Amino acid sequence: MPVTTTTDRPLPTDPADPGRGFTARVTLGRVFTPVPSEFLLIASTALLLTVFGLVMVLSATMATSADSADGPFQTVLKQTMFAVVGIPLMFVFSRLPVLFWKRISWIALAGALGLQLLVFTPLGYSFDGNRNWISIGGVQAQPSEFLKLAFALWLAYVLYRKHTLLASWKHVFIPVVPVGVIVIGSVIAGRDLGTAMILVLILLGSLFFSGVKLRLFIIPAIAAAGVVAFLAISSPNRMARITSFLNPNCIDDYLDSCYQPLHGIWGLASGGVFGLGLGNSREKYAWLPAAAHDYIFSIVGEELGLIGCVLVLALFTLFAVGAFHIIRKTHDPFIRIAAGGITIWIVGQALINIGVVLRVFPVLGVPLPFMSQGGTSLVSVLMACGVLLAFARTLPTSQPVTAPTRR
Repeated sequence: MPVTTTTDRPLPTDPADPGRGFTARVTLGRVFTPVPSEFLLIASTALLLTVFGLVMVLSATMATSADSADGPFQTVLKQTMFAVVGIPLMFVFSRLPVLFWKRISWIALAGALGLQLLVFTPLGYSFDGNRNWISIGGVQAQPSEFLKLAFALWLAYVLYRKHTLLASWKHVFIPVVPVGVIVIGSVIAGRDLGTAMILVLILLGSLFFSGVKLRLFIIPAIAAAGVVAFLAISSPNRMARITSFLNPNCIDDYLDSCYQPLHGIWGLASGGVFGLGLGNSREKYAWLPAAAHDYIFSIVGEELGLIGCVLVLALFTLFAVGAFHIIRKTHDPFIRIAAGGITIWIVGQALINIGVVLRVFPVLGVPLPFMSQGGTSLVSVLMACGVLLAFARTLPTSQPVTAPTRR
């Protein structure tokens, strides 16, 4: 009787021999398939920015939460929990085929819009004047963050299906503009102008990367600028922030609308080149409002100096390079439009946030992607990175060139 050892490999099943059983084989070939450099660039920068953000959230919140009942680490532990959820989701999303993202676009938009409408039910509540939050079972979430990704995927699918008809304004208008008005209007109804502006950027970016003619592209851009201007003028709070931004002698309004912008720029400037040292910020001792939220870049500059700020900008630049390589190399219009919308969202939001800290823009209330405190924002951005990674997998990998064998 033959002896079988653990090192023996099962023989392939012979279909002509009914006495043999079926052999189950597990292959790891697809798992270890080489990935394009764009995949590695986007994944590595996303992970580094997330870890960097957790460190800065811990530093920015320890001073004000040290005396709380939950302890000084409660805020960063919550943020870490969302990172633990978002990072695996990013890599799970990276394994999904492009066909899945095309088929799910309508469902994703409907689901995200349904979540956004919950803010107007008893589940919703207001924060800093914006009714853009829901609370379910003690868990707070900002549905508009998921709406950004769903809107980018939906726009990409609709424009992809119509890519041969986009020379006509009617096909560009329907259904993009009506649905866009509903999506952006649901956020504006909650008085969140910052998020609405990001959604407008996603819309304009998707139209640009779809190849829409310039004359058709300018009309929605002018309309969007007009809506933003009207909303800014119609709100006394927003007008106060704009006038304080335009005021060359903002110190006169120190105790009112200029308080936060001034402390933000003072914290950034006091860091110098090398910073005061990690954990040594003075502004985070309740001087700077939203130190861990919208103004976390100011804490980076104060504690890590110009070097820390340049590092953050370099990481976002590398992220943008990887994303734009996907846009440039792909032959699929859906990938190009979706990747363009997501890239404009993440990179554009980062530039707006940093511009607010530098007083290049008035206070708009948008977080710094990956880094600002806020679990919903972190998870949604990591999910969007997962979609970019799925697109990156479709790009050809560079194979090493081997010399021909002489015979």
